[in-house]
Amino acid sequence: MANIKANKKSVRQTERRAVHNKIVRTRLKSLVKGIVAGASPESAAQVASAADKAAKSGVIHPNKANRIKARLAKKLAAAKK
Repeated sequence: MANIKANKKSVRQTERRAVHNKIVRTRLKSLVKGIVAGASPESAAQVASAADKAAKSGVIHPNKANRIKARLAKKLAAAKK
């Protein structure tokens, strides 16, 4: 356990951020899984937006957000055929 006041605060901040990041990642995964069942452009836009927001805030890597969106576009294209 940290003895210095600043370190105690840092531990508290890290715990809060970890909880928030987990919520964001879990929501993103749920949205991606929901696309598999029924691919609609509105839900695809929602997933792309969530991925971009997660990347912007540093929860996921920007390349991962791009990869999610590319796979999503590929699924939408396949569903149209």
